[in-house]
Amino acid sequence: MYRPKDSAIDDPNVLSAAVDQIGFGALVTFYEGAFETTYLPVVVKQSPDGFVIEAHCARANPHWKFAGQGTSMFMFQGPHAYVSGGLYPSKNDDGKVVPTWNYIVVHAHGTLEAIKDGDWLHGHLNELTNKNEAGRAEPWAVSDAPVAYIAALKRGIVGLRFSVSKFEGRWKLEQNASPKDRAGLVDGLSQEGDMARDLAEALHYFPTSDN
Repeated sequence: MYRPKDSAIDDPNVLSAAVDQIGFGALVTFYEGAFETTYLPVVVKQSPDGFVIEAHCARANPHWKFAGQGTSMFMFQGPHAYVSGGLYPSKNDDGKVVPTWNYIVVHAHGTLEAIKDGDWLHGHLNELTNKNEAGRAEPWAVSDAPVAYIAALKRGIVGLRFSVSKFEGRWKLEQNASPKDRAGLVDGLSQEGDMARDLAEALHYFPTSDN
């Protein structure tokens, strides 16, 4: 990933927390001259050996068959938004502004393992469900469905365990903009769509390259 120094993030704790919050990524494996890509909801954990990302895919999806072969990575995209040139207060000073795109992304490099064990799958499904149901007034649980029904569905999936060897991230958040322009961007983006508002919050709290 192209990562200028002022926007590069390497702290694995920060990056794993971002992956946990995003919760959905693209698993990409390059094998025998071709790319296989699958989009998956995930759970990220820290083990004694480092961070792992756990997911599952349909048994009919050939991606799990490439586990242990080729080269794999996970890509996660956080909030991103178009930034209009009109949001920069300095536009009124000299007009030297242009639109851009701000974003948060995380890449995880590592090794992929396929898991068919029923107990592992059941535990994974519970963890994934409980994570995403947390905070709901009436959270749904795997145990709400008939046991035989869940057992039948589990036969149609394969677990995926991705051991992370390296995290890398980029927070492109106008690190070189003046405090006045950053304040203008926070104010402007806060009044736009959901992702723009999330980006505005990140802009507000993320330090500039001068800090």
